[in-house]
Amino acid sequence: MNLGLLQKVPDLPEDYLKPGEKRNLYISMEALIGLVLLWIGWLLSPRKWRQRLQVPFIIIALVWVLASPVGLTITLWGLTAPLPGDPGEPVDAIVLLGRGDPTRDYRAAAAQSLWQARRASRIFASGMLDARMLVQTLEEIGIPGSSLAGEECSQSTEENAAFTNAVLRPQGIQRILLVTDGPHMLRSFHIFRSFGFQVIPHPLALPAQLSYPARWGVVLRESLALIKSFFSGQFKLQPLEHLQTSPEVTQKIQAWGCLVKGKGS
Repeated sequence: MNLGLLQKVPDLPEDYLKPGEKRNLYISMEALIGLVLLWIGWLLSPRKWRQRLQVPFIIIALVWVLASPVGLTITLWGLTAPLPGDPGEPVDAIVLLGRGDPTRDYRAAAAQSLWQARRASRIFASGMLDARMLVQTLEEIGIPGSSLAGEECSQSTEENAAFTNAVLRPQGIQRILLVTDGPHMLRSFHIFRSFGFQVIPHPLALPAQLSYPARWGVVLRESLALIKSFFSGQFKLQPLEHLQTSPEVTQKIQAWGCLVKGKGS
């Protein structure tokens, strides 16, 4: 575990740019210069060619802008703008979704801060490759094991919600603070709501150590998954009788030993 992510970052001079920020600035400038050169070339071309190239030019310009850090920022904003705000009220539990090793410590630190702010007395981690590691990390940074639990069976966002529902609903937990990265949040918010949870979203920025291509990969993947989930009906609120845990989920929890508990819980 990288404990450096959990430590306070020292103050930096106002004109200091991190390497990642410099890289993004250079990419933005290159995209802008390329767009200006493309525009000048279009203006200098014969009128008949300008008319023919108008639509291709607009398409190329849009792709050029969207592929830049400016486009990434706009797309990220679009994925989080529809979300309701976090009123800061206490909830029944903090539900922490995983996305693999590069973001694990970052998410654990966010959950730790929310727990210390008394948003909830319990943290529940969800995800096959993340739940156990998140619980262990949270214990290492001072969260009591009695406040921690999770499930390590889910392999998709819908399964995150289904298995979380199977474990938490019998305990009377309905109002949750959902923690995941910004690109993933809108889809997660609606899927967890479809299982009857009262969801307060707490989206996290993507970690600074993620490369620019990796950030775009996450955003593109989540954008496509959002569209797929919408048209497949995953956002529809389930009837009350359908919110009960299915026998298939119950059987998998027992057969796979999905439950994760903190020490002393």
